[in-house]
Amino acid sequence: MDLLDTLTAKGLRGEVPTREEALAVLATTDDELLDVVAAAGKVRRRWFGRRVKLNYLVNLKSGLCPEDCNYCSQRLGSKAEILKYTWLKPDQAAEAARAGVAGGAKRVCLVASGRGPTDRDIDRVTDTMAAIQEADPEVEICVCLGLLSDNQAERLKAAGADAYNHNLNTSEKTYGDITTTHTYADRVDTVKKAHGAGLSACSGLIAGMGESDEDLVDVVFALRELGSDSVPVNFLIPFEGTPLAKEWNLTPQRCLRILAMVRFVNPDTEVRIAGGREVHLRSMQPLGLHLANSIFLGDYLTSEGQAGQTDLDMIKDAGFEVEGAGEATLPRHRADVAAASSAASACGTAASACGSGGGCGPCGGHAHAPASEDTPASAVEDTDASDGELRSDLVKVRLRGAGTELAPNA
Repeated sequence: MDLLDTLTAKGLRGEVPTREEALAVLATTDDELLDVVAAAGKVRRRWFGRRVKLNYLVNLKSGLCPEDCNYCSQRLGSKAEILKYTWLKPDQAAEAARAGVAGGAKRVCLVASGRGPTDRDIDRVTDTMAAIQEADPEVEICVCLGLLSDNQAERLKAAGADAYNHNLNTSEKTYGDITTTHTYADRVDTVKKAHGAGLSACSGLIAGMGESDEDLVDVVFALRELGSDSVPVNFLIPFEGTPLAKEWNLTPQRCLRILAMVRFVNPDTEVRIAGGREVHLRSMQPLGLHLANSIFLGDYLTSEGQAGQTDLDMIKDAGFEVEGAGEATLPRHRADVAAASSAASACGTAASACGSGGGCGPCGGHAHAPASEDTPASAVEDTDASDGELRSDLVKVRLRGAGTELAPNA
């Protein structure tokens, strides 16, 4: 079809489609789905070959976040039966990170959302990064701590952080519908602040919260304009006990169209399939690898993913390969831009990019005491509109890995 020929040609040249073309991708039919995947797959292979970057999450603290993000199991007032524990010690976090690195993860993502860290919290994370890098000097570290005060991004950069995650999540127009304790503008300012300090900007979205096609296109173009080097695409996990518990709006086909649209708008940018991959793509996950060049390995912050070995088998069986520690993720021209930004920050240009922002999504966390080992592995129940039967097999709360006595799923 003419649309896909046009999008493929633009993507191979590294050009961005129009908003109308991006909307048209989301409007394609299921009969056209494989053509859409094939077209976006050509663009993915042009810039990233068949490499798949593996990332591993370490939730540094879990539960009772003071922010009210409706999608988050750790939000203020959440009744989700998730793990709750305070800050992991550096050696505990390093041990958790080693499990992911041993499974092939190239990047470790250290997460603790909320309004933002204190200077003491920055010290904690700095010590944690040192412990991780002592064991694995080559591992990339992405940090996700919410609102950063002056000089905190610079401290993280100086301590060895490679990237900072702060998702926009949804469009500016609808942001107030999912969160009231901070604003969309706060998040934009936070991404700029981290980027200005020389950290690689990792910022993405959450699909499936009831947004329109226009909202999805708005946020993806905003991410492109912000210069996000990595775009995590989360698919809402409707945790029981949160305001969005009944929002089951996604099909595997819809998820693939969203990923294809994100790829066309970001042809030469790392696109990551993040939370909700197993829940919503299900048996069609391998097709997602033709669109995204990055995934999380094993479990997520508060929910269980599929076994790490299953992820590795899926990558191999689909004809892809795990990206090695010595391989550059971004194409050379994008890597040069990132390096120039880092060099500019050393000359004092970061001051113009400062701002404020809320926590990272989905589901980081402030916390209290560790949960007991007999905490029930509750599952989300969803009413299927077609037959009214409850679904209890779609989401499992995470009860293993960091913060528990059970081995991580990596």
